[in-house]
Amino acid sequence: MLVETKAKIGVFSIALGAYLPQFPSLVPEFEAQYDAFKKTLPDSVEIIDGGMVTTKELSQAAGDKFRAADVDLVIVQLLTYATSYNMLPAVRDLDVPVVLVNIQKKKAPDYANTDTATWLGELYACGAVGEMVADLERAGKRHAVITGVVEGGDPYVQAEIEDWCRAAQVRRRFRDTNLAQIGRPYPGMMDLYIDETNLYHRMFLYTKQFDWEKMWAIADDITDEDAIRAKAQDILDTFDIEGGGTIEKVWDMAKYVVAFEQWVKDEQIAFIASHYDGFAQGKAGVLDSMLIPAFSMLIKQGVACAVEGDIKVSMAMSILKTISGMGQLSEMYSIDFDKDICIIGHSGSGDADISAKKPTMKIVPVFHGKTGGGYLTQFYPHLGPVTYLGITQDKDGNFKFVAAEGVNEEGPIFTFGDTNMRTRFTCGAREFCNKWSEAGPTHHMAAAAGRHIDTILKVAKIFNVPVDVITR
Repeated sequence: MLVETKAKIGVFSIALGAYLPQFPSLVPEFEAQYDAFKKTLPDSVEIIDGGMVTTKELSQAAGDKFRAADVDLVIVQLLTYATSYNMLPAVRDLDVPVVLVNIQKKKAPDYANTDTATWLGELYACGAVGEMVADLERAGKRHAVITGVVEGGDPYVQAEIEDWCRAAQVRRRFRDTNLAQIGRPYPGMMDLYIDETNLYHRMFLYTKQFDWEKMWAIADDITDEDAIRAKAQDILDTFDIEGGGTIEKVWDMAKYVVAFEQWVKDEQIAFIASHYDGFAQGKAGVLDSMLIPAFSMLIKQGVACAVEGDIKVSMAMSILKTISGMGQLSEMYSIDFDKDICIIGHSGSGDADISAKKPTMKIVPVFHGKTGGGYLTQFYPHLGPVTYLGITQDKDGNFKFVAAEGVNEEGPIFTFGDTNMRTRFTCGAREFCNKWSEAGPTHHMAAAAGRHIDTILKVAKIFNVPVDVITR
């Protein structure tokens, strides 16, 4: 990604201190288990190590480290039974979920040859889980439980840990980067309007405002012809251009992409919501004509670029890009009632990573409903499972996620330059349109190949927002 972030995960293990002097063999056993557990976390996160906690005081020290690091998530390894005071001081001042990892070392007891130390050290963690959850509930903390086994490996446990780490990365990305708003939302699309101060307070995302006059001049100082040529080749490698493409044909576009990339890095931008409604003449017209493919090149590198000034869909695009590697702008487009299929797509910037074949770029004289004309990009999303994510707000400004899973099927699509998907939903096209609309999302949503609702639910728990799951 152009702007890198790394989730901060608070990790500690707990055991009852009273056991250790009674059974000294437990100390090296638990230390080895904790060291092995930390290695199961992916390299994509930064571990804030709270250590092995056996007393309230050690728990408080872990909590001090977690607060200082502003962790995105806390993961607790339950080594054996432990009282809840081993856990609560570490998390009481944090507003992030606590994931209790209840993994037993051995698959099953050797009943005749198991002594107390072996039972406590290798066969008993489950007794503490209910106690931990009960006290987390009373403390008003969000929580989750993962139960499994170490012996022989446990793909479920590993997948869940990695999924939580991906979800935590969304919080870190929102927290450490900025959103660029260029211009204003499309006039009259009031579902897109947003209070940027409320956005910062509730979703940690800070908005930087930019005028189009600055964007027209953004490439004026780009003189490195080797960098421009390399980016022009990158564009040609990414898109098939109607009528044939050459480096000379996309030179100005490449120059702007190089400028945008530097701007993104300098301003720590991971989200862009833009809309232009000027006269599209002179430099404004040049930039306006190439914005769609130029922003598509940024999306390819992890910057969520939304059209029509829609901040909320840029957030949805970023969430899906972070957890799945792709985030395509979409909206309800049409319904094929004969085939019971929803046609879903959008004109404008898109994500090459969702495309099953090389995307295409074509010139059109008019952008429908918008000023000027220029390049449209069309992407060809993978067939098979697909996830949609929308974001909306209630009357009090609280955010809500709206999510659905369907299946993209083969068949005819429109050919005038917009990205389209033929999606079948288990509830049928008519009922999906009703249920999705009644959830009240903005009319834009993000799409990604695959099934990602389980991860979206984890992201929602981290942000403490509700989710309407429409269909799976």
